[in-house]
Parts: sequence; C-alpha cells; structure tokens
Amino acid sequence: MNEPNRQSFWDNLTNTKLIRYVLLFALAWAVVQVLAYFETVIIIFVFAAIFAFLLNFPVRWASRIMPRGVATVLVFLLSLLLIGGIVVTLGIAAFSQAQQLVEQAPQLLNSVTELLGNLQSLLQRWNLNVDFSELEGQLRNGALSTLGLGFTTVQNVLANALDLIVIAVVAFFMLLDGKRLWDLILRIFPRGMRDRITIAVRKNFLGFFWGRFLLSVFFGISVYIVFILLGVPYALGLAAIAGVFDLIPGIGATLGITLISLIILPQGIGLALTVLVSCILLQQVEENILMPRIMQGSINMNPVVMFFALLVGARVAGLVGVFLSIPIAGVLISLFEVEEMQGKQD
Repeated sequence: MNEPNRQSFWDNLTNTKLIRYVLLFALAWAVVQVLAYFETVIIIFVFAAIFAFLLNFPVRWASRIMPRGVATVLVFLLSLLLIGGIVVTLGIAAFSQAQQLVEQAPQLLNSVTELLGNLQSLLQRWNLNVDFSELEGQLRNGALSTLGLGFTTVQNVLANALDLIVIAVVAFFMLLDGKRLWDLILRIFPRGMRDRITIAVRKNFLGFFWGRFLLSVFFGISVYIVFILLGVPYALGLAAIAGVFDLIPGIGATLGITLISLIILPQGIGLALTVLVSCILLQQVEENILMPRIMQGSINMNPVVMFFALLVGARVAGLVGVFLSIPIAGVLISLFEVEEMQGKQD
C-alpha cells in the first residue's frame, strides 16, 4: 500500500529539491558548529529560559490578584529564597556526609578488595581458578578517578557561581518582558503555525522539566526514608546522589541506583542487595504510577524515539543536549503530528 507513495516521492524528486535538501543538511551542520562555539552563552540562556518557564505558571496565577510586575518580583524572590534555603540546609549536610564518605573511601575500597579475595578463595575450593588482581587494580584506579572527578565538579560549580547569578538575572528579565521577545522569534514562522508552536513548546518544555523536577524530588525523599529505615550510612548524601541522577532522563535513575549499590557494597552484600531491590521498586513506582500522571498531557513519545533523541542530544551538546533533546523532539512530533513516533494511546 505504501508503494504508490514511495514512487510518487522519487518521481517528484527533482534536482532543485535535491540541492535544497543538501543545503538544509549543510545548514543544520553549520548551526551545530555555531552552537558548539557559543556553548557557554547558549547554556546560560537555555537554563535561564527553563527557569523562567517554570516560574511563569505561578506568576500567571499571582497576576490574577496583582499587577504582573509585582507578581514577577514576588514569585522570583520567593523562589530564590526557597531554593537557597533548600540548597544551604540540605547541601551542607549532604556535602558533609559526602566528605566523610570520601575520607573513608580507602577503607571501603579495602573492604571490596577483601570481598573479592574471599570470593576468589571460595571459587578455588570449587576448582575454579579465577584471578581478581587485575579487577582490583581497575577498581582502585576507577575509585581515584571518580574522586578526582567529584572534586573537579565541585570546583567547577563553585567557579561558575557567577554564571548562576547571570542565569537568575536573565530569567528575571525573561519573566518581566519575555513575551515580546518570544513574539519576535515567532515572526520567522507562518502565522498559522505560531499558536501551535507556542502551545507545543509550553506543553513539552514546561511539562517535561516540571515533571522531571517533581519526580526527582519524590525519588530522593523516598530513597532517603528507605535508607533511614534500613540504617544505611550517609543516607542524606546518598539520597542526594539518587535525586540528582534521577533528573537525567532515560537512564539517570538506573545509573544512580547502581552507583549507590556499589558504594554500600562494603557494608555487606545483604544490605547492598536490599538497597538495590528497594531502589528498583521505588523506580518502578515512579515510572509506572507517578510518571504517567505527572507527565500527562506533556511528552507523548515512543520510547525508541526517546532514546534516539537522547543519544543524538548527548552527541551534539553533551549533558545539556541530554536534557533538551526530549522536549525538542516532543515539540517536533507535536508540530508535524507524526503519529508513528508517538507513544501508545490508552
């Protein structure tokens, strides 16, 4: 049944259209290069736009009872106080526990080495000659690399504090007068598409980032409660790791769970397995019960397309591309109404 459409496409493919497609591909490549060159500036404005998107909803709600300018200032200041209070309160405690974890890293590594030695002795009793010496060396090198990466990341965050201030300032002015700038951007599109683009961007971007934030908060808090009940050491620091990793779409929660289980492994295989199973159950609750309700009316995408978008986004723009790839793909699918790329409808 698709044969006539395929023949029609090739019959209509003229030299002019072929050149146009090649030029479009070259333009896309050039845009990627420009984006890579201005990466820092783009990251600042992208995160400022995300922050402004998230705050726009409470600003619109508050604008019903007060002028928009007053509502913007009030919501912006309250959000900064709330975020600052949470970061200072939880951040200090989590950083303190993380510092203790780093100080005890050699002991934890020795415990893992001892477990591998016991496992090797047990296998030798069964006439299975296995040498874990190379694996032990890789674990030590990997642990040192991870600690170095952690310290480097903290240093980069502290060094980029000025960028965080710039992001907050830009987001504030986007809230105040961003509509006129958005209307200017929409002028490059036909009039009939402008409303659809606005609705698609608001639905996919706002719904996606707000939903991911709520899901990561739930996952971090629930993991912390489970860790307290199980008596896991460094519960707050490990829960913070789980919540931060859960922000990464697709595989973030899985990476966080795996990392936490490896950190807890020296405390005992039973405790590590209990933590692993508990985190997996919480992840299933998040993905199968909460996510469909929180993300309802937002991203509607086939899982295969989602992972393809994640890989492309990571290749083009790194971690920023991972966060932006899904909402951008959702906007394109919504605008062009590609039903084959959408998720299953219940």
